[in-house]
Amino acid sequence: MAPLTQLRLLTCGSVDDGKSTLIGRLLADAGVVPEDLLEQLARDSRRYGTCGDALDYALLLDGLQDEREQGITIDVAWRYFATPRRSFIVADCPGHEQYTRNMATGASACELAVVLVDASAGLKTQTRRHTYIAALLGIRHVVLAVNKMDRIGYAEEPFRAIETEYRALAARLGVAQVTCVPVAAVHGDMLVRRGARMPWYRGPTLLEHLETVVVDDPATTAAFRLPVQWVSRPDAGFRGYAGTVAAGTAAVGDALVVLPSGRRTTLARVLGANGETDRAGKGEAVTLVLADELDIARGDVLAAACDPPALADQFAAHLLWLGDAPLLPGRPYELRVGTRSAVAQIGEIRHRVDVNTQEHLAARRLDLNEIGEVQISLDQAIPFEPYAVSRTLGGFILVDRISHATVAAGMLDFALRRAANIHWQHLDVDKTVRAALKGQRPRCLWFTGLSGAGKSTIANAAERRLLALGHHTYLLDGDNIRHGLNRDLGFTDEDRVENIRRVAEVARLMVDAGLIVLVSFISPFRAERRMARERFAAGEFIEVFVDAPLALCEQRDVKGLYAKARAGQLRHFTGIDSPYEPPEAPELHLHADRDSALAMAEQVVRAVLADDRA
Repeated sequence: MAPLTQLRLLTCGSVDDGKSTLIGRLLADAGVVPEDLLEQLARDSRRYGTCGDALDYALLLDGLQDEREQGITIDVAWRYFATPRRSFIVADCPGHEQYTRNMATGASACELAVVLVDASAGLKTQTRRHTYIAALLGIRHVVLAVNKMDRIGYAEEPFRAIETEYRALAARLGVAQVTCVPVAAVHGDMLVRRGARMPWYRGPTLLEHLETVVVDDPATTAAFRLPVQWVSRPDAGFRGYAGTVAAGTAAVGDALVVLPSGRRTTLARVLGANGETDRAGKGEAVTLVLADELDIARGDVLAAACDPPALADQFAAHLLWLGDAPLLPGRPYELRVGTRSAVAQIGEIRHRVDVNTQEHLAARRLDLNEIGEVQISLDQAIPFEPYAVSRTLGGFILVDRISHATVAAGMLDFALRRAANIHWQHLDVDKTVRAALKGQRPRCLWFTGLSGAGKSTIANAAERRLLALGHHTYLLDGDNIRHGLNRDLGFTDEDRVENIRRVAEVARLMVDAGLIVLVSFISPFRAERRMARERFAAGEFIEVFVDAPLALCEQRDVKGLYAKARAGQLRHFTGIDSPYEPPEAPELHLHADRDSALAMAEQVVRAVLADDRA
């Protein structure tokens, strides 16, 4: 019998259920732990162990100092081993709720999950959470290892009760294949050897099942998909498209389509790791040469012409939030799926999922380790497949555009088809015509700074001066807008993001009307000011930073807002209990502690006039 393919599996379960002990003992009993490592284990067991004079097999995996001292798993511990029948990559995942993102990282790379349950305790909240996350990340094969059978005298009845309850849970969560094995990891029962203490169990040992289980990979038989990672042009006579085949097989002569352009061609050559070949299959890193010279770039997808993936720019998706700062709907993020990137906005959080009970809860934000179902809008249509069909074209991450930190992992569920029905309507009267009629160059002057810095006073004086010079202007002031358009918004971070999104869209429409629009908003976050800038053409957005020390702003506090914030009567106040992120490179930097409001207004007007002359 030919060896089976490599199996990637994770272990998870409640704290103290014995995940690390089970894998450590499995490795040792399978004879894959070198002698020197066993000697090191004996020394570590005497220093850190919890098993008296016996070896503490958990220490084979708990490599971090904090883990060894606390007796828990924090990070994902990866181990590789092989038996004569199969090779394995094992992820030992943490059980604590605060390490949900660690477990999701492990689950996203695995095909099978070993879920541990303490036989004396039964299913716990964490068991349900881990099974839900495993199912969400696409794992459809689960082994329920009912551990610590020695604590219940190796009795069959409690095991069967746990098995029945778990199978019902797995069915609700869409886990197709469940195998239940009773084990006593600390003694090695039913891991590699059967032992004599559970004669009533006639199924396979844990290792026997792992060695023989067949985990079907739908990507192997699916239609051909290759996300282009790199365009190879070593010289003028060669152009190839390199990447790893995400699904299916393509042979020389097959018809392919390039997405998102939709151009069709034929596969001419395949260059693999061992030279030229006649086909490319799932998982292979190859360079493809096409029959036609097409405009193809990194992020494009080469697909079977007879069965291409869909294109969309709006999606329903599940999102696991990984960032320390919360997800704020409306804030732009960079979405990376396959080898492609796009600018994404979360338009709505449909609900947050309680990972312990799977209950759907209303939410306006997602915090660290929380999972939600969301609507995502992109700035471009991308080729995609639902995550349940393709992890490569359906799984994505979100990256903060300011810090470049990965803040979320997500799974595309389906496209929101109505997005394909919305198109830009051509208008004969455009911005150029309107601006020419007014004899000016339209733009947006965006005033930002702390409350009390003098933004509105400066913007008001600058508008008066521009109007006197014959310009057509409009001033959007933060307080005034909150009386009408934004009266439904508060001052939480989520509301501040939406506040700026709305006023940026209004300002863009006013610039399109040919006006010079002055926007006076605190706009405390760099991400939202960047989002506002991107609504305008190059040169149309002028960021004006009214820089005033906090002490000066408090001294000017005619409304008494700072005093209320200091007293705890006014929450989410910028500069006190909500941050202000100063601009890093504003077009105009005004210093309110040095110049008068009229002098600073003249600086603004001079900048506009100089820009006009340029």
